[in-house]
Formats: sequence, structure tokens, C-alpha cells
Amino acid sequence: MSFLSNLFGQKSNSSEKITILDPEAYAEAIDMGQVQLVDVRTASEYRSGHIKNAKNIDWFKQKNFTESVKKLDKDQEVYLYCRSGARSLKAGRKLLDMGFTKVYDLKGGFNAWKR
Repeated sequence: MSFLSNLFGQKSNSSEKITILDPEAYAEAIDMGQVQLVDVRTASEYRSGHIKNAKNIDWFKQKNFTESVKKLDKDQEVYLYCRSGARSLKAGRKLLDMGFTKVYDLKGGFNAWKR
């Protein structure tokens, strides 16, 4: 059982080692401390509203995305989100391919965020 499963008392849905958290569990996890929070939407989407302290790394700008992600700490947890969950899942797979091991995704994306 994973740390988050123990912490939140429920098993998270996982896809290829990416832990998908519902909005409540996601919020609790990012509120616990310093995490690498990444919004993979476009700059325009980000400007229209985003989760506090999220870094915007646009998934559609692949060269920049790869270069920006290389600057993240592979040993720390990375929390991703997009508009609905599709882009962040793709981004999470790319992070796994790049050697990241603790990747979390917001179920339903920013559309599901209610804070």
C-alpha cells in the first residue's frame, strides 16, 4: 500500500505508475508541504485561473516542456494537472520515461478543482 493510500485511507486509481487522485486527496497532498506542482495547460488557460503555486509548463510546446521538466527534482513528488486530465496523463507518462518515479495526476483536471 502506498504512502498516500495509507494517508488518505483509500486506494488511488493508478495508470502506469501514475497515481490519480480525486480533487480532495490532491488538495490535501499539495497542502502538506513543498511539492512540485505543474500545470501542463497553455499559457492562456493558466492565466484564466490556476492552482496556487503551480508552475506552468505547456504540454503542447514539447521542446520547452522537456527542457523545463529536466529542471525538476526527479526524487521529489510531481503533481500534474491540465483542463480535464488527458494532457496531464500524457505528461505523466513522459515524466516516467524521463526517470521520475513519484507522479500524481488530478482526476478530472482543473475542471474538477473546486477551491
